[in-house]
This record gives sequence, C-alpha cells and structure tokens, in this order.
Amino acid sequence: MEWTGAKYADKPTVEVQAWVDADPERVWSIVSDVRLMPGMSQELQAAEWCDGAAGDAAVGRRFVGRSKHDAFGEWETTSHVVECEAPRVFTWAVHDPETPTALWRFTLEPENGGTKLRQWMQVGPGRSGLSLAIEQMPDKEEKIVFVRLREFENAMTATLAAIKERAEAARA
Repeated sequence: MEWTGAKYADKPTVEVQAWVDADPERVWSIVSDVRLMPGMSQELQAAEWCDGAAGDAAVGRRFVGRSKHDAFGEWETTSHVVECEAPRVFTWAVHDPETPTALWRFTLEPENGGTKLRQWMQVGPGRSGLSLAIEQMPDKEEKIVFVRLREFENAMTATLAAIKERAEAARA
C-alpha cells in the first residue's frame, strides 16, 4: 500500500485479491457464512446472525461481530447485508447502512477453472473507533488513516489466504 495522504472523510478504501483453485460456489459457501470468518481473522473474534436466524446470507439480514485490537480494545458491531448475489458479491455495512462506519465486500469471478476472489473495504463515512483516535491527534489524521488501512490490507490478505486454504482443502 502506498501513501495517499487520505483523510477519514475521503472514505479511503483497500482491496486485496487471490486466485482460489475452487469453483465460485464453493468459495461463496465460505465467504457468505459470517460464522466462519472469526476462524480466518485475527481481529474478528465472533460473528453470528441476529434474531436467531441461521442459514443463507440475504439482503436485509443482520449479524453481530465482536472484535479485538491491541490499540482499540474490544467492541461489538451490528452489520447489515446490503448486497448479496450468490455466487458473485457479498457486501455488508457496519452499523448504519445509510452512513456506515465501514463497508466490506467479497467479489467472486470464475477464472481459469477456479475463482478470482477479491476483498474490498471502505472506511467511513460514519464515525468509528478510528474517528476517536483522530480526534485525540488531529494533526496525525493522515498517518492514523494510513496505518489502519495498512493493517486492514495485511489482515485481508491473511483472510483470503485462509479462505483459499479452506476452499482448496475441501476440493481435495
């Protein structure tokens, strides 16, 4: 990731990608099951569908995620599925779908007998823990945003590697 000098209000984004030797339907079964994600993320500790719901992801469904970070502590968020087209795209908004603290998306495309898998995220525009850090050190906003985006990039790369490993192991 290169320095951009982005501010929080710019709604900066990060995207990573990997090729998975499994068909999009298999990869979809992993990325759309939010209950599996904590096993593939260092920050996300738990995720579960709201209202006792289980099963397939769908637009309008909500899930609660519990996260932990050395600098930010522990927190819980409710996310709203805002786009869900199996086996192509799965997007959720954290907190308020109209003004999310973050947007997250998995995109899957058939490629060379497998799947091109991308994970993308956008910070803001809604207030988040990052907003609080920026308020404490406003003169370091661009650096705070950059460091957090780089953390996301590294974490997302590890998540895609874990998804790849899981999908390919199921194929063997």
